[in-house]
Amino acid sequence: MINKFNHFEFAYASPWTLPFTISSSENKIAKSMADKSTSLLRVVQERAILKKEAEEEKKKQQENLIPYLPRDCISNILVRLPLESLQRSRLVCKPWYKTVNSPIFIDAHLSRSENVLIFLNKLTKETFHPFSTASIPQEKPNTFSIEARLFQLDAVPIFQQPLLDQRSKYQIQFMEIRDGKSKMGCFNATCLGQIRASCNGLILLENKLKKGRLVVLNPVTRKLISLPLGTLYEPHDESYGLVLCNSTSKHKLVHLFRDEMQYIGCEILIIGARSWKVVDGPSFGLFSWFGYNPLSAIGALHWVPHVDRSEYIVSMTVDDEKFHKKWLPKISRTGDAIVEMGGLLCFVSHEGADRIDLWVLRSLCGEEWAKQYSITVGCMMYMVPLCCSRISGEMIFQSSKDSSLYAYDFQFEDMKKVETKEGCIPLNDCYLPHVNSLVSW
Repeated sequence: MINKFNHFEFAYASPWTLPFTISSSENKIAKSMADKSTSLLRVVQERAILKKEAEEEKKKQQENLIPYLPRDCISNILVRLPLESLQRSRLVCKPWYKTVNSPIFIDAHLSRSENVLIFLNKLTKETFHPFSTASIPQEKPNTFSIEARLFQLDAVPIFQQPLLDQRSKYQIQFMEIRDGKSKMGCFNATCLGQIRASCNGLILLENKLKKGRLVVLNPVTRKLISLPLGTLYEPHDESYGLVLCNSTSKHKLVHLFRDEMQYIGCEILIIGARSWKVVDGPSFGLFSWFGYNPLSAIGALHWVPHVDRSEYIVSMTVDDEKFHKKWLPKISRTGDAIVEMGGLLCFVSHEGADRIDLWVLRSLCGEEWAKQYSITVGCMMYMVPLCCSRISGEMIFQSSKDSSLYAYDFQFEDMKKVETKEGCIPLNDCYLPHVNSLVSW
């Protein structure tokens, strides 16, 4: 009995001792795994530190690619490069990319950039892909299509995009004029709509995909934004002006429109904002038409309000968005115009058939017009001023008789006919003053 009982006790007691043995093994395994985890974590941390140190060393080496040249010197070199070279140079390394895209560099580059004439031209055979076998020619692969980009921004699937006739598109081109010679340039960009305004390298384009919609584009950087819908009016009853507000460093789009009662309304959009702001327009009766494009100068937008015999201009100061009436020194006749010259507002007036007078205005507040120059060479009668160069010191004219371009050199008092490439005639003979820049919004 005792043996049996002892055997029973042993058999009964063994299940209690077995779990204790297993629990001890688990503790050893867990301790071993914890040690391995700690060791692995330490290895990972050490590798992260080494990687960070390597990245910092690489960054330091990149910043000192030319150790004997300070960063300011590199910036001064880059700002003098032609625009095409500058676009490629900013992709050399991260420090150069940051330098070229900094606001200080963009402003410095803008101040050194010369005025050009921007215009639209019909697509030529050279614009299309040379190996296309389609009945409708296809654009070259490197061509930037405004409408295709708008489809991407609106997330329109490819199979839902309407087919656009490539032959109805225009290519955006520009012309540089220096010493009486022209050089044609192309942005490799196409669009369906017209150019409505230009300012500091930004252009305002019609969005033909949606009625009444507009687009702001920098054709150099190809940055684009679709604007919210504003008040709809016919083109002959409205005017758009693009201008920079110096106090906020924001670009504003000013829209004037004439209603059925002949009152002039005004709405303003800050580029990048979602809605237009309605402001008080000019007084009743100041405008009779919107045929002349407004001009930005001396902190304001300026309009010549009549086709002929305008005695004043209408100006809107950009900061306070108020309209003013400024009397001209002479009655403006057909062929006279206002242009920007050296940052000042310039009124170009024809005095008979053999003289053109240039009057400048430095400010709208308490300043009066002062006669600055007189041009007495060349055929004066048909010369319509387009713009004044920022650097070379030339004023560009277009003949209203045959659309030829002329350049007047103030230093040598010489008028030259601009040599242009045959076939490079803009749509409707319409040029707009422009400057190629890296400006954004």
